[in-house]
Amino acid sequence: MNQQQRQDAIVELVRRQGYASIEQLTEHFTVTPQTIRRDLNTLSGEGRIRRVHGGAGLESSTVNTSYTTRKALNLEAKQRIAGLLARHIPDHSSLFINIGTSNEVIAEALLDHQGLEVITNNLNVAAILQHKEDFNVIVAGGQVRSRDGGIIGEATIDFINQFKVDFGIIGISGIDEDGSLLEFDYQEVRVAQAIIRNSRKVFLATDHSKFQRNPVVRQGNLAQLDALFTDREPPEAILRMLTQHEVTLYIA
Repeated sequence: MNQQQRQDAIVELVRRQGYASIEQLTEHFTVTPQTIRRDLNTLSGEGRIRRVHGGAGLESSTVNTSYTTRKALNLEAKQRIAGLLARHIPDHSSLFINIGTSNEVIAEALLDHQGLEVITNNLNVAAILQHKEDFNVIVAGGQVRSRDGGIIGEATIDFINQFKVDFGIIGISGIDEDGSLLEFDYQEVRVAQAIIRNSRKVFLATDHSKFQRNPVVRQGNLAQLDALFTDREPPEAILRMLTQHEVTLYIA
């Protein structure tokens, strides 16, 4: 069993039990406590488990990791995903970009494009794109979340419903094995649903850690996507659903 397989197995064990001690994991995988501690630190940093004294427990399904932490997590993977997705956005096209640190990296990857029209409810995305003189950047109205610059609320939904764009680029906090796209904030979910409804094609960008997280709010389903961009092959159940619903998978 290699390191990646062991870490995936640790996550599965913790999900089944709710908690696993370092002693139990050391015995189960026949490795040293130091190896398990390194694994737990890595998995905690990726948001897949919660590091607690003497072991590991489940990540919260109701509270997201802080924006500052999420911005640094899996950054290299996010950059590869962003570069791959950007190659599928033609010049002079229109698009929504919603809330999420992966979407902010995508905005940076789009700076080499020409003539884009971008509608966003993410102040950080707007700040990244604002200096491109040939871009038309439109910021949705609504309530600004201080923690991450996301814009949410009824006014945001009403604003988004005025448009019909070529591409909707969305992020996610978790993907369940039944294909549910999951988030932490129901207001953010309602905005994302409006983006999905008003996009001719929907692209989801997410790194591999989101396949192991279980936030509490349902945003939608994999069947609503046209393409999924990620950095590792998803679990088998999700692969089957992608095939069933003819969602194109791109692995950076």
